[in-house]
Amino acid sequence: MGIQRSLFPRPLRVTPDGVVAVGGRPDPQVLEEAYRSGIFPWPHEGVPLLWFCPDPRFVLTPERAHISRSLRKTLRRGRFEVTADRDFRAVIRACAGKERPDQGGTWITAEMIAGYTALHDRGIAHSVEAWLDGRLVGGLYGVSLGAVFFGESMFAEVADASKVCFATLLAHLVRWDFQLVDCQQETRHLASFGAEPWARPRFLAELRRALQHPTRRGPWTFDLYPGATAVI
Repeated sequence: MGIQRSLFPRPLRVTPDGVVAVGGRPDPQVLEEAYRSGIFPWPHEGVPLLWFCPDPRFVLTPERAHISRSLRKTLRRGRFEVTADRDFRAVIRACAGKERPDQGGTWITAEMIAGYTALHDRGIAHSVEAWLDGRLVGGLYGVSLGAVFFGESMFAEVADASKVCFATLLAHLVRWDFQLVDCQQETRHLASFGAEPWARPRFLAELRRALQHPTRRGPWTFDLYPGATAVI
């Protein structure tokens, strides 16, 4: 039996912008190998698909997450119903359609939606939804392998909806012994939860260890009451 060749080069040698590879399609098997290698896709208009492993990498350790006092109060009020994997397709479409002033258009193309939806159908891509009076008002989605959750995108139509989703997810990741949340690149929103920059070699080493754990395949369900998410 021959040795199976990896689709991606080792991500320790990349361009200054963190580009590891160019081209290909975000098919589910390609996406899964990319994440296992510490690589993620990021489409840019007018060029073939780009695959990144930036340095530094923005990472959150679930058990060290910070929940602000105001968010704790919001969680305890229980204003939102928060679910997991109830409507992945609606969440990823909402993320794709959300206007983001710092981006020239969406990177969540039809091909990307198809690829991540296929991963969801395989049980390794997940969504978290916030509902208000039966209406979807916020959410996030990402990929889960081993003891790692790779966050991809989030949206909110109502204040605090996406924050409540993320806090509820973090509480369950702590309960399920997850070790890492890959936030990819720095944002003030994620920094407020305690995410911090890691050098690429550190991230890749911790990723290898976390991937040795069994993957918690979907569909996921949440069972912590709202106030419990405020004590992580």
